[in-house]
Amino acid sequence: MPTRWKPNVTVAAVIEQDGRFLLVEEQTDDGLKLNNPAGHLDPGESPEDGCIRETLEETAHAFTPTALLGVYMARSAEQPDVTYMRFAFTGELGAREAGRALDEGIVRTLWMTVDEIRASVARHRSPLLLRCIEDYLAGKRNPLTLIHTEDGVRQLR
Repeated sequence: MPTRWKPNVTVAAVIEQDGRFLLVEEQTDDGLKLNNPAGHLDPGESPEDGCIRETLEETAHAFTPTALLGVYMARSAEQPDVTYMRFAFTGELGAREAGRALDEGIVRTLWMTVDEIRASVARHRSPLLLRCIEDYLAGKRNPLTLIHTEDGVRQLR
C-alpha cells in the first residue's frame, strides 16, 4: 500500500497596529529569517488554540483570534518534499507577559510596515508571510465558524 501524503499543519497570526505588523526574527539553518508568529499545530489543539499558544510562545503576547484570513499551502524551500498547510488568523493582541522568554530560536519581535516587509522578501522564512499580510490588507476575513473542531480532538492532549 502506498504511503499517504500528509501536510504539516501550521498556524500563524497576522497582527497589525498603527500600520505596522508584528513579526518574529528567528534563527534558521539559513541564518536569521522573518516570519509571522507561527508554528506547528500540536495534538489536541484546534487551529485557533494553536495560534493563541504559538503567538504567546513566540512574542510573549496574548492573542485572541477574531477572523480566519485563509488556509494556505506551500512547499518548504529548505525541505522540498515537505508541504505546509497554514491556517492564518487575525485578531486582537493582548498584553505582554512580563518576564516570559521567547521560544527557542526566536531572537526578537519587531514591528514592520508592509513596505519594509515587501522590501525584505529574501529574509522571509516562508512565502506565506507576505501572502497572508497582502490578504489582510485586501480585507479578507472569514468567520471562525468555518473551522469546526470535534470534542474528541481535544481529548488527545
